[in-house]
Amino acid sequence: MNFELKQIPERSVKPRSSGFTMAMDKGLAPREVEDFLEIANDYIDIVKLGWATSYVTPVLDKKLAIYRAADIPVYLGGTLFEAFIVRGQFEDYLRVIDKYKLQYAEVSDGSITLDHDIKCEYIRKLSQNVTVLSEVGSKDDTKIIPPYQWIELMQKELDAGAWKVIGEAREGGNVGLFRSSGEVRQGLVQEILTKIPSERIIWEAPQKSQQVWFIKLLGTNVNLGNIAPNEVIPLETIRLGLRGDTFSDFLK
Repeated sequence: MNFELKQIPERSVKPRSSGFTMAMDKGLAPREVEDFLEIANDYIDIVKLGWATSYVTPVLDKKLAIYRAADIPVYLGGTLFEAFIVRGQFEDYLRVIDKYKLQYAEVSDGSITLDHDIKCEYIRKLSQNVTVLSEVGSKDDTKIIPPYQWIELMQKELDAGAWKVIGEAREGGNVGLFRSSGEVRQGLVQEILTKIPSERIIWEAPQKSQQVWFIKLLGTNVNLGNIAPNEVIPLETIRLGLRGDTFSDFLK
């Protein structure tokens, strides 16, 4: 840090086991990635190339090389996985993972209907070669999954080999864990936490109010995802009680 302040909560440092920040790259150019990492490298744990943006991103190799040189893991959005699966191209998806030397992969079913046992089998297969993040929740805001089912799905996916499970919110933060207004489904989150350890979950929380809610509930070192590149530094100040929203939460 640039100067000393007392009564700052203890923040985990990289490589972290908790307190992850997953940033979403929705199409940054290589030079934008360099600028992004220059200012935020210490606060980013993993980067997702949102949904299927990797399919249309020019110089993808070059961009991935920049992240790799900075020791920032990258994975392709779950929607791309689903696009391969719905077309019967799982083996082609594996070749993409291999071609780009990716060490992480996301398994999701937010846009397609996929038998859960089959989803877990994909997790098992992928986890033999890469670290798997699995996403639970639908991108359809009319599909309400009851809490007991969230818990059951998350536990089965962890048992199948997922490293962490992701709570769905989309890049807008208006489905899954959240109502269409962006309000947290508080009862859902509280129920999930009775059975699934917080450190095994990445909560997608792209909106500031959502980030604040999770930090107030679970503390500085909660795992948060779908953070826009220009929101990584602001999020870190919220984690440390250095923004009005959490200013008094960590003062003795």
